Amino acid sequence: MNIQQIVSFFAFTLLVALITWWKLRKADTQSQQSYFLAGRSLKAPVIAASLMLTNLSTEQLVGLSGQAYRSGMSVMAWEVISAIPLIFLALIFLPKYLQRGIATIPDFIEERYDKTTRIVVDCCFLIATGICFLPIVLYSGALALNSLFHVGEALGISQNNAIWLMVILLGFSGMMYAVLGGLKAIAIADVINGIGLVIGGLMVPVFGLMAMGDGSFLRGVEQLTTVHAEKLNSIGASSDPVPIGAALTGLILVNTFYWCTNQGIVQRTLASKSLAEGQKGALLTAVLKMLDPLILVLPGLIAFHLFQDLPKADMAYPTLVNSVLPTSLVGFFGAVLFGAIISTFNGFLNSTSTLFSLGIYHRLINSKADSQKLVKVGRRFGLILALISVLVAPWIANAPQGLYS
Repeated sequence: MNIQQIVSFFAFTLLVALITWWKLRKADTQSQQSYFLAGRSLKAPVIAASLMLTNLSTEQLVGLSGQAYRSGMSVMAWEVISAIPLIFLALIFLPKYLQRGIATIPDFIEERYDKTTRIVVDCCFLIATGICFLPIVLYSGALALNSLFHVGEALGISQNNAIWLMVILLGFSGMMYAVLGGLKAIAIADVINGIGLVIGGLMVPVFGLMAMGDGSFLRGVEQLTTVHAEKLNSIGASSDPVPIGAALTGLILVNTFYWCTNQGIVQRTLASKSLAEGQKGALLTAVLKMLDPLILVLPGLIAFHLFQDLPKADMAYPTLVNSVLPTSLVGFFGAVLFGAIISTFNGFLNSTSTLFSLGIYHRLINSKADSQKLVKVGRRFGLILALISVLVAPWIANAPQGLYS
């Protein structure tokens, strides 16, 4: 870690925080509608940026690149197949959601079935997000940032302690956005971080290919397409993580759940200014997902060519970034990663707060609670859930089959 990296990291991070504060300084964050649904004011570009940043974080940058390092290009199916369910969201699901004016997916479940089913779904979402998903986001983010900045070495502490430190820092930062600012603060920060992530994410394979070609981008492309060319096969065999049969059947079903009924994702479109804006936001996201193989999968293939003796496949992405990016850009890219991590973390933290406050608390505990009370309860629940996620996250290091699995 050197002074250039530190300055560029904090410069971009503070820029995002200041712009978010400036845009939010006069906004109402105390009412239920404003805190949980950004006053239903989001436009298509903001929705698309927020959907991308909520979806895209280091568990994918690190995990999916690790899968590509091991298995090749076929793992891109996780990303490109997402375009199909996003079209479903725009044309089928979202019109039904907005027509009913719902705030959460369990609201829709209750209307279709009954109150008991709604409560079961609420609890499933809360447990899955709090215990399974949020800790993975924190751990993968801590792993990437520690590898990028060598925090353990810089501070003279063990790698395990460095991971704990980064998990706490990420959890606290995400908490500040989600618990204090609500969905609108998250969406504003996502737009700026999204621009940075696309720029930074595309820089990694460009510099990686130049490293493969000894300074020549075109020579690097030639090597990628001729040496170990079998790695470029995007049709998954039965032994691959995503066989082609599964990609065209079960994966569409899984992605339809994620993009069309997952509260952490759908909440952005529920906050849209109108049905048309929400639909355009979902369709724009489907187009942007086509960039994901370049940002998420290609770096794993490049890392395979450059470093074939890594102890863990999940080290492919951070090792590549550390090796090929110029020193002055490492800090900027670290700030972009930092933004992507806390975007995913605070996005799902806000959605679980929404589910608990409007679903469990309002329906089962205090049906007479007013709007400000519901926001207060949501903030407290978000704080507790963030603390649980911070405590669980470092133990994911013991996962036997790689982070993404």
